[in-house]
Amino acid sequence: MSTKQPAAADPYFPANGDHRWHAHRYELTLDYRPGPNRLAGSARINAVAGPEQLREFALDLADFRLGKVLVDGRAAHYTHRGGKLRVKPAKAPAAGAAFTVEVHWSGNPKPVRSPWGGLGWEELTDGALVASQPVGAPSWYPCNDRPSDKASYQISLTTPSPYTVVTGGRLVTRTTRASTTTWVYEQSAPTASYLVGVAVGAYREVPLVEWGTGQVLQTGYVPAAMHERFVHDFGRQPQMMRLFEDLFGPYPFDGYTVVVADEEIDVPVEAQGLATFGTNHVDGARGDERLVAHELAHQWFGNSVTIGGWQHIWLNEGFAKYAEWLWSERSGGAGAQQMAESAYRQLLALPQDLRVGDPGRRLMFDDRVYERGGLTVHALRVALGEEAFFRMVRDWATSRRHSVVTTADFTAHAARYSPHRLAPLFTAWLDTGTLPPLPVLETGSHLV
Repeated sequence: MSTKQPAAADPYFPANGDHRWHAHRYELTLDYRPGPNRLAGSARINAVAGPEQLREFALDLADFRLGKVLVDGRAAHYTHRGGKLRVKPAKAPAAGAAFTVEVHWSGNPKPVRSPWGGLGWEELTDGALVASQPVGAPSWYPCNDRPSDKASYQISLTTPSPYTVVTGGRLVTRTTRASTTTWVYEQSAPTASYLVGVAVGAYREVPLVEWGTGQVLQTGYVPAAMHERFVHDFGRQPQMMRLFEDLFGPYPFDGYTVVVADEEIDVPVEAQGLATFGTNHVDGARGDERLVAHELAHQWFGNSVTIGGWQHIWLNEGFAKYAEWLWSERSGGAGAQQMAESAYRQLLALPQDLRVGDPGRRLMFDDRVYERGGLTVHALRVALGEEAFFRMVRDWATSRRHSVVTTADFTAHAARYSPHRLAPLFTAWLDTGTLPPLPVLETGSHLV
């Protein structure tokens, strides 16, 4: 299935991205020095022109000093201001033609401003991490920053040797020369720019599954002092992986990596094949195990199956929220119905003025999107029944693997699993502010 999105600007971030071209592959060569927070990089982007000759195009890139900009190996005219690198090739690529862009840049990376604070490359006390959702990717590399423009990535990052570099891809090589080490990762699966994650720090590697067991490779990178608490708190993640593979289909990437940054962070950071937690999320008592399930579920819902625009964010967060409830139900905790009742009570105490199916930019990360998104999935479970519901979910995640989707795609998909019209259900849960009645599973309905 195509990973391309029809040519249109994202309504929530119309200034981000450029629909006149499509990225196919990024090859990033980076050198980062944590002490002075200095980043130097070059990007080679294999791209495809849109339906018209590409006389000019734009990339998103924050305030760095530029070295050179080449298109198909030839110097291009460019301007760089306001987070936009506008490029005029010496020879314009023809409509539909493949071309390459090469950009060299350097400077001190910092988060880009947003209504939710700084996004993107964040300097830590000793190292760095990337938290780009939704528009932070240009804080550290030039890209076509829209969620629908997915591409493969190769990332080569050189740092002083005491540091470990982690990304969401597969480690290809690690080469030490004198006092520096170069880490090269490959992410072959199509990846949205905001889902390219990086962590740099003094970490200990902690395998979560044994080699040769046939399970998805799962690895932790944690501060040495957090080792015992991490092993306990993430000890059931392999069981989560097996459950989610049963429910959602095969894990869609080469492996899954978890990083615990050596400081507190507000919420875990989602990236493709990678999740980053703070020390505050690891208490040695599995106090935040629901977040472990939530971030893992995003590998199917959000990362493999990616929304075409941010107005559809409930598809990411609603399914990840419901995965929390399914894990609770399966692991001996509260059932999904009990979790749904708790979420419903929370929502009743809040203003009922948010349309989950298109919450608007200001409210796209509102808790109500997560909770009501989860309740929408629960309502579907009640409406479809156990067998049809779980078949529908698995088919959605597998048939749309590595693709770009919208709410309309999902509602059309779900309709095929019900003998009754689902339009009233979706209208009530996604398109109106007032809460519909709480859906109730029949007595005895539970995940087997």
